[in-house]
Amino acid sequence: MTTDRVTGRGIFDPELLDRCISCGFCLPACPTYAQTLDEGSSPRGRINLMRALETGELDDDDSRLREEASFCLGCRACEPVCPAGVQYGQLLETWRDHQWSGRRRPPLAQLLMLVASRTPLLRAIGVVRRHARTPSVPAAPTTLMLGCFERGLYPGVSRSARALLPDIAVPADQGCCGALHAHNGESERGVELARRLGEQLPGVIVTTAGGCAAHLTTVLGRDRVHELSEHLVKTGASPVGRLSVGGRRARVALQDSCHLRNGMGVFAEPRALISAVADLVAVPGEASCCGAAGTYSLLRPRDSRRILDPKLDAIEAADLDYVVAVNPGCLRQLETGLRRRSSKVRAVHLADLLAAAAGGTPLPRGRRWTLPRIRVPARRAGAARITGGPTA
Repeated sequence: MTTDRVTGRGIFDPELLDRCISCGFCLPACPTYAQTLDEGSSPRGRINLMRALETGELDDDDSRLREEASFCLGCRACEPVCPAGVQYGQLLETWRDHQWSGRRRPPLAQLLMLVASRTPLLRAIGVVRRHARTPSVPAAPTTLMLGCFERGLYPGVSRSARALLPDIAVPADQGCCGALHAHNGESERGVELARRLGEQLPGVIVTTAGGCAAHLTTVLGRDRVHELSEHLVKTGASPVGRLSVGGRRARVALQDSCHLRNGMGVFAEPRALISAVADLVAVPGEASCCGAAGTYSLLRPRDSRRILDPKLDAIEAADLDYVVAVNPGCLRQLETGLRRRSSKVRAVHLADLLAAAAGGTPLPRGRRWTLPRIRVPARRAGAARITGGPTA
């Protein structure tokens, strides 16, 4: 089956746009299509919208174009199942470059990109939060990339990564990798920042963020960038120790990073590492998007929670101790959702889990909050007040 070549305004690469054969294999893989059962909210439907934009059938301010460019998670789950090899992620970046140009870009996304572009600010945040750091080593064979917001939100992740890889260099003055920009309508700036980071960091760049890893590989090449679990497996750095809870091996599940799994094909490696130190538990939906999707959970919080809630149901039903993330955005999403439910399950980063197992250090556990049973006396002058408290 073939399609006629789309010609028009020069927004998209015609070869990329024409590769879609409208077979529909992508529909079951798409989280937003699963939510809506709306063809326009599927990869196939969105590519048809892109074609209409390219030919001028729809103008830039069309409400459906604006909505679907934003509603898409950008998880790229459609790519591995596509028999025609459609590079949907690249098409989406091009679409947002055009659709979100100028004042049409979401203000919050613009603010976050502005912060991420300020290396001195990122460094100051890192100083306050005490992420891992080493003196600059110009010829270091491996270098740890410090995520823009990870160094502020989860500084312990870099310290755990360095505990697992004691010889890795961690320069403190590194900037943003550009993934945030590439996913929010500034792909050229994203490429520029990735190249600059590649010049700053010597050797193989190891990252603890799946989304950053996928972006960097598209710019710097697959040989220069390793995600942490991938690097540990490739270098034969086998996990040591055991993660225990109450004298038994901890029950742990993994939430895949979409870009790491769908963009780089890395998903077996973190599972192998977890299995070495704990009981790995398969959870329905673990390979699908958690709804974090970079800035998505901030720009579209209601839609993000609709994606997350069934996943939290499955996590709690599996009787887990921990759920592991390999991306800081996913970690924040899971952590926030589980805390909202007062769940006993704790979300942790893979680096922290492995470091805790190696050091024999117990990880913090979640605490479930319930209302205590209170005997209400016969009502007289006032009403009884009910307060909540934690249970172990």
